[in-house]
Amino acid sequence: MDPLSPPPEPPQDLPAAALSTGAVARRLGVSPTTLRSWERRYAIGPARREDGRHRRWTPEDIARLDLMCRLTARGVPPSEAARAALGEAPDASGGTPARAATPGGRGALPLGEVRPEGRGLARAAVRLDAPAVAEQLDAALAEHGLVTAWEDIIAPTLHAVGRKWASAGERYIEVEHLLSWHVTAALHRIRPAPGRPGAAPVLLACTPDELHSLPIEALAAALGERGVPVRMFGAALPAEALHDAVRRTGPRAAVLWAQSRATADRSLARSVAGIEWGLRGARGRSTLLLAGPGWAGTPTPRGERLFGLRSGLEVISALAAGPDPATGATGAAPAACGS
Repeated sequence: MDPLSPPPEPPQDLPAAALSTGAVARRLGVSPTTLRSWERRYAIGPARREDGRHRRWTPEDIARLDLMCRLTARGVPPSEAARAALGEAPDASGGTPARAATPGGRGALPLGEVRPEGRGLARAAVRLDAPAVAEQLDAALAEHGLVTAWEDIIAPTLHAVGRKWASAGERYIEVEHLLSWHVTAALHRIRPAPGRPGAAPVLLACTPDELHSLPIEALAAALGERGVPVRMFGAALPAEALHDAVRRTGPRAAVLWAQSRATADRSLARSVAGIEWGLRGARGRSTLLLAGPGWAGTPTPRGERLFGLRSGLEVISALAAGPDPATGATGAAPAACGS
């Protein structure tokens, strides 16, 4: 090329705002496979391709997809939703048509100010699009890490589903169940790091009447990433079984989760804090940590309350790095657990 010639003009047939299939999938909360399936079955695909191969979605294309997502979220069959979306004429600015604000409006989750990934996850959950929910969760965990993904994406979506379920009677229970199951599955796919040989574990359990275990499942996965050994007992562990587990495992700390004041058993907390274990003359005692909003206003015997995954993770990691309770030294209780 002549070095004095002007640089070639950029292609005029591909708008700068055009997005890849993966970017559109993340924005709308569907899987790339679903988008390709819709394109193949219902001809609701991008108007342009880059170099004839790579899909590039314009704002008008995305507006049609958004309408189709809203319609399918309300239970409209995909074939009918595609016909409706293709029949709409998105405005020149790339926004959805005026009628597109109605489909899914009452079904939308009240997320507030959250990351775009959170809105995509919420849309996928409302549509009961299990493959998209799984892909959204794995992508969020891989890109942001467990703690940020939990605090900024997963937990707000779970809370929004809970609020929607509480305000809509029996509706949306299926959304909560599907999303919770996939969150648990995604957390279980996180591989723990090797820990210190012989280190005392951290015991995690819900109180006997508590059925909501996802927050301590997230804590268990985060501790595993740091190589902290965990003994996870999940939801609704009976009091006697909890006492036996503490005595048998000799944990560095015992974390009790209660979602509500009705499930926060204060007498149980006092009894767990008083458990001693080990051989006579070399008795050990675990640090009790109370987690969850149910413990609000509860004095904590020989321990502290945890506030949030990030700060709780730091508190427990510091305890795990301290003196082993099997030696008889319990270590200093944490000065503060953050917020």
